[in-house]
Amino acid sequence: MDHAAVRDLFDEQLRRGARPEEAGARVERAGDVVRHVGPAAGWNGVLWSDLDERTADAAIAGQVRFFAGLGRAFEWKTYAHDRPADLPYRLTAAGFVPEEPETLLAAETAALPHGAAPPAGIRLLPVTDEAGIELVGRVHGLAFDSGRSAIGHQLRAQLAQDPATVPAVVALHGDEPVSAARLELHPGTAFASLWGGGTVPGWRGRGIYRSLVAFRARVAAERGFPYVQVDASSYSRPILERLGFVVLGTTTPYVWAPPVSR
Repeated sequence: MDHAAVRDLFDEQLRRGARPEEAGARVERAGDVVRHVGPAAGWNGVLWSDLDERTADAAIAGQVRFFAGLGRAFEWKTYAHDRPADLPYRLTAAGFVPEEPETLLAAETAALPHGAAPPAGIRLLPVTDEAGIELVGRVHGLAFDSGRSAIGHQLRAQLAQDPATVPAVVALHGDEPVSAARLELHPGTAFASLWGGGTVPGWRGRGIYRSLVAFRARVAAERGFPYVQVDASSYSRPILERLGFVVLGTTTPYVWAPPVSR
């Protein structure tokens, strides 16, 4: 796999050429910035920019004014290869707060293991309805101590947009959900994305996450996506690299929130 070519394709298709993630959302180009404006409970953020030392500060200020006018927090998703090189510093100076950095990984879908079975006593359940969404929410509440409402909104939006898709998978021990992960397909592009993999403490390190990756890679392959990409945490990165993913770079979200009124 040509790492530079795949990263350029990722930038072109999923950032500069991004499409709305859900009903009621829109993607706009404002000068040299591409932003995603979600519905009331949706995601808002900057997906891509083509800036330099002369234009960066004005562009940042413009996006702050825009989202402040909507009364919304938003995320500027930066990548290590974005310009200018000091973009993170400029965002921090403008009041953005960095979140944990992640590693941008990608793999050829056909090269990933599609048959990795879950460990004994674990079964995998595709999420296709509200009951499945509730199970994913329970896992996220235990694995991350947050995000139940957010993940539920994302999965409902995906099912509404494409009822034939499988937006997530849950690992069950008996009837108890112990791990879950989300899959996002990007029609018209070469990429599927893996998101939100989380395992309940006490069930980690048993090979469940590996089986969830294999399950989602198989769905992506069946739907004809040549590449799978992941924004990986420091925990999942070594597992994914052992499965065949390669590093394309790093990504760090910078978040701006409107001042709290008193």
